[in-house]
Amino acid sequence: MRTTALFIVAVALAGCTAVPEQSSLTTPPPPPPPTTSVSAMDFPQRPRAVPLDGVDPCAVLTADQRIALSLDNPPSAYVEPSFGGAKACTIRGTKSGNVARIALVLVSGADVWLSENAQVDYTVSSIEGFAAITVRTPDVHDACNVEIDVAEGQFLDVMFRDGGNSTAVQQDHLCLGAQRVAEAAMASLLQKR
Repeated sequence: MRTTALFIVAVALAGCTAVPEQSSLTTPPPPPPPTTSVSAMDFPQRPRAVPLDGVDPCAVLTADQRIALSLDNPPSAYVEPSFGGAKACTIRGTKSGNVARIALVLVSGADVWLSENAQVDYTVSSIEGFAAITVRTPDVHDACNVEIDVAEGQFLDVMFRDGGNSTAVQQDHLCLGAQRVAEAAMASLLQKR
């Protein structure tokens, strides 16, 4: 019995034998952490830069485009503080009851919407070859945004919202409206720039 106990202790001690440490010169470096940049994976390369500096947001859509989009009231310019003082323009549709807003954001790239900090639901597509992010903000069902990556550190923000209709407009319809306004805005910008 005593021999068996000594044998078990000897085996246990043999398993604890120290292995020579590898030096930092012979140890391969750990692999780099995986990159999880959503912008690198989901953001198509823009075909060219379309800077928004000096653009009048109320002149982005032509009169014919506004009529085709059922935005029949005169455009109204203002400054949007939530986008770093971006020049913006709203256009209301009397018949449709909806409102479109175009904002020219010069303080951030559109990829800001892909960050976890944005806390939004989004899908990435393209308009005229430019990355377009359709943004739905949780618990906000009366508006939808499309953000277009037009230049380094700049994006075109298009919001389409229910302007107080007697029957609430479905958010899917608002997102389609935002998409149509964004397509018209980009077509117009590409002709002018």
